[in-house]
Amino acid sequence: MSGPQNNLTDSRTADLEKNQWIKMRPLSIKAINLPQPCDAMRVRVRAHLKDEIERGLFDPDSTTWASFDPDFARRFAKAGFLGVTWPEQFGGQALSFLERYVILEELLAHRAPVGAFWIGERQSGLQILRFAQDAVKQALLPRIVAGEISFGIGMSEPNSGSDLASVQTRAVKDNDIWTLNGAKVWTTNADKVDYLLVLARTGDAGQSRHEGLTQFVVDMRTPGISVSPIPDMSGDSEFCEVVFDSVAVPAEMILGVPGEGWSIVTAELAFERSGPERFLSAYGLLQNYLDVAASDRSESNVKNLGEIVGDLLVLRQMSLGVAGMLEAGQNPNVQAALVKDLGNAFEQRIPELTRTALDRFDETEHMTAFQDHLDQTILSAPSWSIRGGTREITRGIIAAGLELR
Repeated sequence: MSGPQNNLTDSRTADLEKNQWIKMRPLSIKAINLPQPCDAMRVRVRAHLKDEIERGLFDPDSTTWASFDPDFARRFAKAGFLGVTWPEQFGGQALSFLERYVILEELLAHRAPVGAFWIGERQSGLQILRFAQDAVKQALLPRIVAGEISFGIGMSEPNSGSDLASVQTRAVKDNDIWTLNGAKVWTTNADKVDYLLVLARTGDAGQSRHEGLTQFVVDMRTPGISVSPIPDMSGDSEFCEVVFDSVAVPAEMILGVPGEGWSIVTAELAFERSGPERFLSAYGLLQNYLDVAASDRSESNVKNLGEIVGDLLVLRQMSLGVAGMLEAGQNPNVQAALVKDLGNAFEQRIPELTRTALDRFDETEHMTAFQDHLDQTILSAPSWSIRGGTREITRGIIAAGLELR
């Protein structure tokens, strides 16, 4: 390279180094290679799910990861696939987060009806394990591992969206009872679950708005709770509004210390935002697209498939990296938000990339399944960037983590 060109390059580099993007805090996600026990676990899970499908116990073409099937949950638990990372004293197997990760991948790839245990096993149980009193752990954790009880997330509220700091639901303590009043919304399967983890205001918000919050484990059979399902465009009603009218919650059912709920609930979001469900929600559509496109190597199909598969592999590696950080006891809140944001964008792009195939293929069995999955995905996709925190919220978390704001 010539001298003048070197000078020009040096000048541009100097200018870039003055830019905030160059000075931002590094954000790393370490690449993970799955160890051998993960391969053995994958073989076991695949065999179990294949047997379930062959016996007609669930139909992968008519379910999503939110489909609520308590019988499937109990069978899956009996096979030893729930709460595998938890201590043995609570029914777990003390396995790694990476072994659990392959269980989740196989469930999503087979489109199993996991809604009856997904939230409880993914995050609520871990919150109870980390922050609940011993008696609550003993009472609830073994039942989650057995697939006997289900959980929902009581975070979002009407008129608040993903702004958790603006929580208006309140809890007031009198002796050993907290009285809960308020409402939650977009609460998945709240009309079916047994328990709800509810974030409520128990004290002054302070200047940061993050103070005075407490998380409660609420039994949904408690008097004063009313649930209203909210139909969406796809015809499902998995989202619900929950209203608490003077609901009595025993004092031992709080997580952690009263007033410190903000740090507890934000740690929970790392479990919620980083899993493979953040980029495999449209996996059924992708599989159908591969079926109908197998005989057509047109330029557009090759380009679309290359783009989809490339993005999928990158997102999977990022999500695995977060699982590795969780295994190491870290709190990858920013990395999890990044996986969620990129994963949602990827999922919502899949129907746009694949719908062009409809004009080029004759009506076949594969084509019918593809059309059904495409229709369902188009109707469901708008919600994917809302659940677990809106795009604006997650990007704010990422910006703060990179020290860009």
